[in-house]
Amino acid sequence: MKILPELKELHNEMTEWRHRIHKHPETAFEEYETSDFVAEKLESFGIEVHRGLAKTGVVGTLTNGSGNRAIGLRADMDALDLQELNKFEHRSQIDGKMHGCGHDGHTVMLLGAAKHLAETKNFDGTVRFIFQPAEENVAGGRVMISDGLFEKFPVDSVYGMHNMPGHDTGTFAVRKGPIMASADFFEARVIGVGGHGAFPHQTTDPVIISAEIIQAWQSIVSRNVDPLQSAVVTVAQIHGGHTGNVIPEEVVMSGTTRAFDPDVQDMIENRMRQLAVGIAEAHGAKVEFKYDRRYAPTINTADETDLAIAAAAELVGDANVNKDVTPVMGAEDFSWMLRERPGCYIMIANGAGEGSCHIHNPNYDFNDEILPLGANYWVQLTEQILTQEAN
Repeated sequence: MKILPELKELHNEMTEWRHRIHKHPETAFEEYETSDFVAEKLESFGIEVHRGLAKTGVVGTLTNGSGNRAIGLRADMDALDLQELNKFEHRSQIDGKMHGCGHDGHTVMLLGAAKHLAETKNFDGTVRFIFQPAEENVAGGRVMISDGLFEKFPVDSVYGMHNMPGHDTGTFAVRKGPIMASADFFEARVIGVGGHGAFPHQTTDPVIISAEIIQAWQSIVSRNVDPLQSAVVTVAQIHGGHTGNVIPEEVVMSGTTRAFDPDVQDMIENRMRQLAVGIAEAHGAKVEFKYDRRYAPTINTADETDLAIAAAAELVGDANVNKDVTPVMGAEDFSWMLRERPGCYIMIANGAGEGSCHIHNPNYDFNDEILPLGANYWVQLTEQILTQEAN
């Protein structure tokens, strides 16, 4: 691997930064201490800092030369509602919260790159360092967009990165097109007529109607989605009734859907609503259907993915960059930024073998070994794009 000497020298300091953030995890829109730390570091590097987008978001701006091009580099800052089971010294000090997805590492890799770029200024143009809150569950990236992220801080393209457990360090993975799915959430309230369980003919049973709706929803993927496409419809909760001899007045179902194609996403929402309403009406019941488009599909644009591949290959060699990784049904709110600007979301390997652990697990920890590599990727990408544009 080619790692800049300055970033190798910064390794211990970056590790200290990450351990500090890991000890003090903060969840969605409550990243006050984390954003204070990020802002203080950026200011100490001589980078202009703006705060307040999406409540706790931080944007650093660094301009050099006379170039008019600008790129955005994004890292997420929030933790999970999860009790950490690790016993090392830098484990979470907050009960019920932990950095179980590596956002502490993502934040520090971007901080390391910001420090180096501010010191060397080996680029011509503007870099926006975007530190985003609330990636988990509530799509803070969408909030940053609605708060005017790219109107206030214009960029020509935007880039994100996530760690990838289970793969050997010193490797990257990416692909053109969809790399992660949409994540939409739904709730259907089936309203019937309750009554005694011994006299079902005097009721409009929402339990039976809900079962029929669930079965019908399962036909959407098998009969409405192209077999060469992918989609998921999952009913994860169903609640109704309080005792065994009373048919309830209503049943509430909720769950999630996933898709890689926005057209498939549209179709799923429409078919779910049509089926639920139609089946309920056929039985003389009503249904209230809510559908929340929480996360769009994460879709990498071709030219920007080529730039990301070139930057990663320069550091680890072409053979160590998987250029057609299998997309996953997990979701990522960086997708909202990619809806506004071209860009690329890349995976950096977090390590494999004994001791490695997947994300959202109480035993997970970000691998400090890759901090300089991740920071160097951001530096390489920035210098490659902005220097290229300047020539």
